[in-house]
Amino acid sequence: MKFKRTIVTLGVAGLLLGSTVVFSEPGSETDPVVSLSYLNIKLEEIRDYIDEKISDRSDQNVPGDSLVVVELQNGQILEGQAGTEIIKRSGEAVAIASSLGGLSNVTSGVDIADGANVPSNHLLIVPRSDGRGILVTKDKTFVMVRGEYNIK
Repeated sequence: MKFKRTIVTLGVAGLLLGSTVVFSEPGSETDPVVSLSYLNIKLEEIRDYIDEKISDRSDQNVPGDSLVVVELQNGQILEGQAGTEIIKRSGEAVAIASSLGGLSNVTSGVDIADGANVPSNHLLIVPRSDGRGILVTKDKTFVMVRGEYNIK
């Protein structure tokens, strides 16, 4: 008799639990078990979100961790904000300084004064957001830039 009650009790419990699992939505509050399809949906949402953010960032001049290659033409000015790094790769350019000083040439350890030639392959840092940058004096001048900048 005891054995039959145990079997019946286990059978009823199994039916109740089985119907709960069958009739509940995977990943819901009533069924917190994560299914593969639920995980795939969420991963796709995350991918879309990341792709959107990357697209937004590439459409703007946002400071980042990588150097960006910029082609400039004669007469254009690249004005950097505080902390912007500039490396002239080819072409010709002169420094634009402010009343507080020039561009910091960390490769040679000097301050580049207003109107002085910008040497190729030297790392320049703009110390303040006060209009400092470079004036291009030859078409097809290529620079690498990291940080915020404006081209005029």
